[in-house]
Amino acid sequence: MVVDAVLRLNGNTNLDNIHIIKKSGGSLRESYLDEGFILEKKIGVGCPKRLENPKILIANTAMDTDKIKIFGGKVVVDSMTELSKLEDAEKEKMLNKCKKIVDHGINCFINRQLVYNLPEQYFAEHGVMSIEHADFDGIERLALVTGAEIVSTFDHPELVKIGTCKLIEEVMIGEDKVIRFSGIPSGEACTIVLRGATSHILEEAERSIHDALCVLAVTVAETRTVLGAGCSEMIMSKAVEELAAITPGKKAMAIDSFAKALRQIPTIIANNAGYDSSELVSQLKAAHHQGDKKAGLNMRDGCIGNVEELGIIESFKVKQQVLISAHEAAEMIMRVDDILRAAPRQRKNLQH
Repeated sequence: MVVDAVLRLNGNTNLDNIHIIKKSGGSLRESYLDEGFILEKKIGVGCPKRLENPKILIANTAMDTDKIKIFGGKVVVDSMTELSKLEDAEKEKMLNKCKKIVDHGINCFINRQLVYNLPEQYFAEHGVMSIEHADFDGIERLALVTGAEIVSTFDHPELVKIGTCKLIEEVMIGEDKVIRFSGIPSGEACTIVLRGATSHILEEAERSIHDALCVLAVTVAETRTVLGAGCSEMIMSKAVEELAAITPGKKAMAIDSFAKALRQIPTIIANNAGYDSSELVSQLKAAHHQGDKKAGLNMRDGCIGNVEELGIIESFKVKQQVLISAHEAAEMIMRVDDILRAAPRQRKNLQH
């Protein structure tokens, strides 16, 4: 599922085209990849529930001025007639705004903010699908995948970029209604729908999916790979140990410590799998010193195996970045430690 989503990007590393939504219910095995964009919102009351080849206007504008909202001030009227005139003026102002929106020649209006009853009714009467309260992240993604631009004023329709797709429809996922945009111009866009029994499982799955997407996106750009399961770390550790053996002085101790740090990766892998890490890492170290450069941890059987035959590989770019980040973090800690251990400044007795 994740591989298919990344391959749809066609070499593009912009993961904003891949949307992840979480829906409680079912099991993780029921998760799937939807070839379209899914928005977790509802269509306005009385509006069309299905549109083919729609013209989409995406906006971030206030659609609630049909109610009197004058901040920091008071309106004093002498009669209900004057109050009614104020309300009518507000309604007329909102209706004019709705007319400007409809004059763009659209049949789908998506707003980041709320759409109140009066504009919703106006849009329904004119056959325009209205979708309200699409959060900022939602409209940003929609603008990206539909080819539209987010607008806040509607005086110049000729300058507005309208989005499109093949189909907008309301569908059910589990017990919730969502809006699916199919056949979008950006064929790279898709949605991963995660199902799970609890919110905790869904959050863990989302983090794992995001990590996998990042690794695969990097791997597509940089196709070089290295053997995993602790094999690469043991090869590097062996090379560093050989350097330490021919290095005179105290530097050899630091180099040897770096080699031991590299061996912590296979140790952690074995511990996480519940095996005896000391025994397995010792066997792995011996195998590499005997010339078996493809030896790694087989966590399925709890032994040492040929990593290439097991098909365990990792991204070269990710492995490189892990080493760089670890080195930078260790260097930063050492520098902070030097500051903490510095002798305090001597203070002179103050004379009064």
